[in-house]
Amino acid sequence: MDLLNRLAGRKKYLIWPVVFVAGVIALKMTLLAPTKVNVVSVEKRDLTAQVYGNGTVEAKVVVGVSSKITGRIVELYADQGDLVKRGQLLAKLENDDFRHQEQQSEAGLSKSAANLSVEQANLQKARSNLALAEKNAQRYKNLAEKNFVSRLEAEQYDTASQVAREEVARSQAAVEAVRMEQQAGRASVGFARSRVADTLIYAPQDGVIITRDLEKGATVSPGMSIFTLADPQTVWVKANVDESQLNGVAVGRKAMITLRSSPGEQLTGQVARLGRQSDRVTEELEVDVAFSEPLKQFRLGEQSDVYIVTDTKKDTQSLPSAAIVTRDKKRGVWVIKDGRLTFKEVTIGIEDRSSLTEILAGLDAADRVAVAPPANMAKFKEGMRVRAAK
Repeated sequence: MDLLNRLAGRKKYLIWPVVFVAGVIALKMTLLAPTKVNVVSVEKRDLTAQVYGNGTVEAKVVVGVSSKITGRIVELYADQGDLVKRGQLLAKLENDDFRHQEQQSEAGLSKSAANLSVEQANLQKARSNLALAEKNAQRYKNLAEKNFVSRLEAEQYDTASQVAREEVARSQAAVEAVRMEQQAGRASVGFARSRVADTLIYAPQDGVIITRDLEKGATVSPGMSIFTLADPQTVWVKANVDESQLNGVAVGRKAMITLRSSPGEQLTGQVARLGRQSDRVTEELEVDVAFSEPLKQFRLGEQSDVYIVTDTKKDTQSLPSAAIVTRDKKRGVWVIKDGRLTFKEVTIGIEDRSSLTEILAGLDAADRVAVAPPANMAKFKEGMRVRAAK
C-alpha cells in the first residue's frame, strides 16, 4: 500500500515537466510564432492606367421646339420617345383667323393688279392725247406765224398740249402709286402666309423627343416649349473627375463607360471636352466623354461610371498594389531575407485598375516580397521574423 502511494506521488511530479514543455511548444506555435505572410515577386504584365469619374448622361444639343405666335394647339403629331426627322410636322395651331387675313390680303393684291391695268390704260390714253395735242399746237403755231390763224387760237392749242402733258405725268404717278400699293399688298400677303405657316410646327433637326411639354387644346405663346428635342449624335457623359487624378486626362483619350441600367456592359468612348473651372467644394473637374457609337436608347440624367485610359504599358515589371507601403514618406515593399523583413524603397509607375502597380526600379527578379492583410502589414518592422504561407 505504501509502495502504491509513493509511486502515485512521483507520477504527479513527472506530469508538471510535461505540461511545461507542452506550454512552451504551444507558445512558440501561436503567440511567439513568426507572422505568416504571402510571398510575391515582380512579374511582367500588361498594365493600363485609368482614371475614374462619376457622372450623368447628357445631350450637348437640346432644343426646345416652340411657336413663333400665340395660338391654341389643335393637333399633335409626335410623342415622347419618338425619333423625328428635320422638317417633320410635329404640331398644328388654330389658323382660321390667319387664313382669313391671307384671303383678305390676296384680294387686296388682286384689286391692286386690276387698278394697275386701269391706270396703265389711262397712261397710254394720256400719251396718245399728248402726242395729238403737241402736233396740233405745232401746226397752229406755224399757221399763226403765217397769219393763217389768230395767235389766240394757236395759244389755245399750246395750252391744250401742256394740259395733255400734265395728264401724262398724273397718269405716270398713278401707275407708280398702284405699283407701290402692289408691293405693299405682296408684303401683306407674304406676312399673312407666314402667319399661316407659323401655325405648323416642324422639327428643326433630326433627334429624339425627350419630353412633350403641352397637350392638345393648350394655348401656346412665343418661346413656350411644346417639345424638347435632343440630338442622339451629341449624347455624352458629363463626368466629374478628382483634380488629383487629372494627370494624363486629355481630349481624345479612350474611355470605358458603364451605365447604371446596364451594370455588366462596358461601352467605349473618348474624352470630347475638358472643363476649365473646377468645383471649389468637391475639387472635381467636369470632363465630357462621348460615346464611340451613338446610343440607340438613352435616358438623360442616368448615372454613369467612366474610366478614362491615361496610359498603357506592355510587358512591364509589376507587383500587386497591396504589397506597396509608405514608410517615412517613402514608397517601398517588405522583402524577406533569411526569414526576416527588410524594407526596400522602390520607384513606382502607373497603377492598373486590377490592383497592379508598375515597378520602375528598386527590386530584383529574385526578391521575395511579403504581402499580408493591411492590419498586419501596419505592424511590420525592420528585422521582424516572418514565415511564408504555403
